[in-house]
Amino acid sequence: MTNAPDFQLDSRLQNDTLHIASWPLCEVLLMNDANYPWCILVPRVAGLSEIYDLTRSQRQQLDLESWFLSTSLMDIFQGKKLNVAALGNVVRQLHIHHVVRYTDDPAWPAPIWGKVPVRAHTEAELRARLQQLEKLKQPDWAAISLSMV
Repeated sequence: MTNAPDFQLDSRLQNDTLHIASWPLCEVLLMNDANYPWCILVPRVAGLSEIYDLTRSQRQQLDLESWFLSTSLMDIFQGKKLNVAALGNVVRQLHIHHVVRYTDDPAWPAPIWGKVPVRAHTEAELRARLQQLEKLKQPDWAAISLSMV
C-alpha cells in the first residue's frame, strides 16, 4: 500500500504512545496509559483527518487492520467491551482508538476521556504489555484477509 512520503506522526501522539508495529496502512501505537489496554491505529497518509478521505482500497485496508487489532485485543485481554473511536477534536490527524473496557475499570461505564488521570506504565508494566502484544508485530496479512471472507 502506498503512503505519502511526507507523513509525520502528530507530536502529541508521538509523546503519548509507544510504537508497536508498522502495518500495510497504519502505524500501531500503544497508548502510555496503564488504566486500560489501549492501542491506536494511524494511517500513514499525510494531511489526513477523516476516514472518508481515504481511498476505497485504503478504507478496506483500514477495516482489515482495525478488525485484526480489535479481535486480537479482545482475545488477549478478554475485555467486557471494546471501544473503537476516531474523534480528532484535539489531535486532528486521523487516528483510531481501540480501548479494551472492563466493568471494574476506572471509568466504567462512561467514556474514558477526562474521567481519571492518565497513569503511565511502569517499566515492568510496559515490558509485560509489550509481551502481551507480541502477535501484533508481524501478522500474516494473507491469512488474515482470507479469514475475513
